Amino acid sequence: MSAEKPGVTVLASSIAERYVGEIAAKVEKLKASSRPQGPLLVGFLANDDPAAAMYASWTEKTCKSLGFRYELRKIEDKDFLEEAIIVANMDDSVDGIMVYFPVFGNAQDQYLQQVVAREKDVEGLNHVYYQNLYHNIRYLDGGQQLKSVLPCTPLAVVKILEYLKVYNTLLPEGNRLYGKKCVVVNRSEIVGRPLAALLANDGATVYSVDINNIQKFTRGEGLKFSKHQVKDIGDYSDGLLQECCKDADVLITGVPSANYKFPTEYIRDGAVCINFSSHKNFDDSVKTRASLYVPTTGKVTISMLLRNMLRLIENSQKLKGSK
Repeated sequence: MSAEKPGVTVLASSIAERYVGEIAAKVEKLKASSRPQGPLLVGFLANDDPAAAMYASWTEKTCKSLGFRYELRKIEDKDFLEEAIIVANMDDSVDGIMVYFPVFGNAQDQYLQQVVAREKDVEGLNHVYYQNLYHNIRYLDGGQQLKSVLPCTPLAVVKILEYLKVYNTLLPEGNRLYGKKCVVVNRSEIVGRPLAALLANDGATVYSVDINNIQKFTRGEGLKFSKHQVKDIGDYSDGLLQECCKDADVLITGVPSANYKFPTEYIRDGAVCINFSSHKNFDDSVKTRASLYVPTTGKVTISMLLRNMLRLIENSQKLKGSK
């Protein structure tokens, strides 16, 4: 790439379009059968983060456009959030629940993620879903009837990479990132770490970067869907990051800071760059190096969240039908 021939910016809205028809069709079937008013998603907002408020607005708009019902419940005193979630868990009219994090900004948030009923956890944050992700288990039952769900933002990044044809569909499923090198600058438990695991489970070599160190994620030896392995490769330094990036096919950032900018000079010519942070982690010069650049993932994330919700409803119906 060069200033004369810049890379292409790909918008999340254009990627999400491929899922809109599928989602809308399934909602219409539900309306014709068990949910005449449409499935109900409840979002809990207990912070004053503008990014969370924007995400809630996008979610509401997307829900209504696709036939879902959406209800935002604002919790003025965050100490009452747990009780509000439990009430929604017990309400049969509620099909899906999501919480706009951070709330407390500490381990208490991880506890709140587990308060949401697994059957209504559209964000895929329940410990069972995470365990399945890390162990590359695709189903909740041995009979392969109840599909597990994935955390919606990591899943959105995977779908973006599929759209950009980074995944090689000529290879068998579970091996379609074979030979690819990816760098993920974020190791949060909600996005960065599970994303690194997903990419490694699909065959990629992944360098997971946080402020303390850099880890290397690779798929384990043996069976096709074996669990990934993690190795510490050193304390964080600009030099080590640059070394990891020099032949990386994909660079993914998610640093929650308006001041952070990924160094453009670390980007290999022709690489794919994706940012899932609500802040702009790349400056405009990214297109002088990257062949494809996705500046935000929000609308794909919301599509994945709604797909998760439909899957949870489908799982619930299968369970009821088997009784």
